[in-house]
Amino acid sequence: MKARYFAWVRERIGLAEEEIAPPASVKTIADLIAWQQQRGENYAAAFANAGAIRAALDRQHVKAGAPIAAASEVAFFPPMTGG
Repeated sequence: MKARYFAWVRERIGLAEEEIAPPASVKTIADLIAWQQQRGENYAAAFANAGAIRAALDRQHVKAGAPIAAASEVAFFPPMTGG
């Protein structure tokens, strides 16, 4: 699965994108965020406030409980405001 990172999530991790292979126990976006937090200090910093992270699977915004099984791409970004 390709993981893409935007804004301060990208800055804290130090990557714009990467290929990830989460374990089979990771089934939802919330699980994936928890797994990411364990991958190192930079990931822990990026995902420290898990409630503030937004996600998209295959370019569709999803909630934390969304299953990731069939997705080929996940994107993580902070909340956005518009005008």
